[in-house]
Amino acid sequence: MTGRDLVGPHVVLLATGGTISSRASEAGGAAVASDTGEQVFASMAVPASHPVRVVDLFRKGSYLLTVDDMIAICANIRKALADPHVLGVVVTHGTDTMEETAYLADLTHDDPRPVVFTGAQQAADATMPDGPGNLSRAIAVAGSPHARGRGVLLAFAGAIFPAAGVRKSHTTRLEAFANPDFGTAGSVSESGEVSMQAARPGIAPLPLPGAGAGSPRVDLIAAYPGADSTLLRASLQAGAAGVVLQGTGTGNANRALCLEVAGATAAGVVVVTSTRVEAGAVVPRYGDGGGADLHAAGAIPSGLLRPSQSLVLLSLLLRLGTAPARIAETFARRGTLPD
Repeated sequence: MTGRDLVGPHVVLLATGGTISSRASEAGGAAVASDTGEQVFASMAVPASHPVRVVDLFRKGSYLLTVDDMIAICANIRKALADPHVLGVVVTHGTDTMEETAYLADLTHDDPRPVVFTGAQQAADATMPDGPGNLSRAIAVAGSPHARGRGVLLAFAGAIFPAAGVRKSHTTRLEAFANPDFGTAGSVSESGEVSMQAARPGIAPLPLPGAGAGSPRVDLIAAYPGADSTLLRASLQAGAAGVVLQGTGTGNANRALCLEVAGATAAGVVVVTSTRVEAGAVVPRYGDGGGADLHAAGAIPSGLLRPSQSLVLLSLLLRLGTAPARIAETFARRGTLPD
């Protein structure tokens, strides 16, 4: 059911590597992404719900991907959807940074047809790999009319999540993902039956940067007990155009970091405050170096977006040349639950 010349309705599988394509590099050796997309597709034990055309993009562990790689994946999603016969797109991807790439795809997705990310926790040569089942279910979601108009989705272990807010929640468990604030979008059974919850209002997509958009540096800096401004200052000296500060609690830091943030924003660097906490919004509430002081120093609260997706949104907005005030408006809109 694969081939480059499918003319009827079909799903496109964009293969980028990850655990779903990984095998031991030698007897007992470390796993590396090695299987092609065709090999990943052929591993399914049940027939696909829809005809599938396979396109190989990368064979990389997702811990190796750059923002430019993620933009390339998004560009290939658009290329696939240029064919009116395509029902939807599945992206096989490593789980380490799936939440970042899926969110970038969601931010720039301008088509009602589904885009579904999936992968695996067990390598392709494991005794009981989970990749084939995840892929089978993702293909069913991508081809389902019930998934249209839902933006970019992540299908894993039978659960379907919206891309916004999703995060890897366990390093090894097969149920690897969660979305504590934005919730689930639906579920898909082993036999491919797709059940979707009521659709939430969408937000207009952002443009996808072209090849000449530049690559502004965006760094992630953590606040922690005893942290000073050394790492933040090093980031600024390295030329960072944007910084995501992983705060504590509701998005707090300390006096030294607040002073450095004030200097950075005065110099035109965009600083966004997120939190290391699993769920709940960033709320500028505390003084004496806390979130209220960070906000007064010019930092933008990320709302419900965690550091990984805050970094993606900030990187995209800076590549698009967005003014700081507009960046603050965008985080305020995208960091809240839709009505």
